[in-house]
Amino acid sequence: MSLLDIRVPAVLLRIDRNPFHHGTLGAVRSLGRAGVEVHLVADSAGSPVSRSRFLRHLHAPPPPGAGPREITDTLLRVAERFPRPAVLVPLDDAGAIAVGRMRRELASSYLLPAMPGVLPEHVADKADLATACASVGIPHPETLIPDSPAQAAAAARRLGLPMVAKWSRPWLLPPGSGLRSTVLVGSAREARELYLRTGRTGNTLLLQKYLLPGPDRDWFFHGYTDRCGTVRASGSGRKRRAWPRTAGLTAVGCWTPNAQVRALAERLTGELGYRGVFDLDFRRCGTTGRYHLLDFNPRPGAQFRLFSDTAGLDVVRALHLDLTRRPLPEGAARAGREFVVENYAPLAALRPAPRGRELAWYAPDDPAPGRAMWALWCRHVTRRLRERLRVAATAPVPPPAMHRAAEPSLTDEKASSC
Repeated sequence: MSLLDIRVPAVLLRIDRNPFHHGTLGAVRSLGRAGVEVHLVADSAGSPVSRSRFLRHLHAPPPPGAGPREITDTLLRVAERFPRPAVLVPLDDAGAIAVGRMRRELASSYLLPAMPGVLPEHVADKADLATACASVGIPHPETLIPDSPAQAAAAARRLGLPMVAKWSRPWLLPPGSGLRSTVLVGSAREARELYLRTGRTGNTLLLQKYLLPGPDRDWFFHGYTDRCGTVRASGSGRKRRAWPRTAGLTAVGCWTPNAQVRALAERLTGELGYRGVFDLDFRRCGTTGRYHLLDFNPRPGAQFRLFSDTAGLDVVRALHLDLTRRPLPEGAARAGREFVVENYAPLAALRPAPRGRELAWYAPDDPAPGRAMWALWCRHVTRRLRERLRVAATAPVPPPAMHRAAEPSLTDEKASSC
């Protein structure tokens, strides 16, 4: 008999159109294995996720660039299928923010954590997060918000080079702009040029002191804060490998208890009154040893299945249990357990894992997504390689005096957490 109330369906929402979002598959499997009817609102028709035997129905997502009203209309149409309110699980920041904004309109059709609707947007906004950390005493890298090109250039002298440049609300960056949510800036000129683009982004530019990466410095914490404010189904993890290397999402992670990281996570969510699923990224300063919060994601992290305890509880199941007023089972942490994303770290997936391992794509009881992922990934890599070769073949060769070493760059929002 399932611990979850299988009379209550779950609707997963993902606005981002990345077909390789393995966290979506993790959520489908987690709830589907427990007997819950799982519906997915996402552009996943060509994704391996659509092959999962645990997915009941795939629904068309809102159109690209849709606002909260259009996202809500889509969710309300899906909810018409159900005789009772469903549990709603946003899987990216844009979805979590839209649901928070439209909480009142969705409340009759979906079960949602009880917290202020503006809070997901507040913690996802990088400028607001820096302010929140300062107000509650959570370590955070020194951050400047320039209000002119000259101030952006001057930040290089105060913060040092390289420094990190972030857009406060990366989900608002215009498609096709070529702007990345987070980059390493190697000169004052680059900082000035980035600032000059703020008017077309709907964003605030943040410049941040760069904390050097190193062994055992990159950490993450996942948890679920229940209706009483207690953090449940939680765990701290150490990032062993990232994709891209040193500048991306977790390709290999290990469940590693860390009392300092846990204390920071519980203090921050408690001070903010946060309820629901969250994913935090930390980096330990090599000089002071302090753990600095880099990112607060108001939704499940892609590797949340790493923290499935001995009772089978993870943050997505905890959400469903709590919102349906079911007790959450008490399980023990499985310290040393690994999480591996096979297409980013194939050799790591083949090594022995004496304390257990969760693979992002392959599962014995649901093999089709894993097979589909490799076929899709091979096509993706081949297409990218051809594009690069074509660009290289047509690019003019600069004179020798123009050659210079490539400057470091961070490739996505997770870059700041590596």
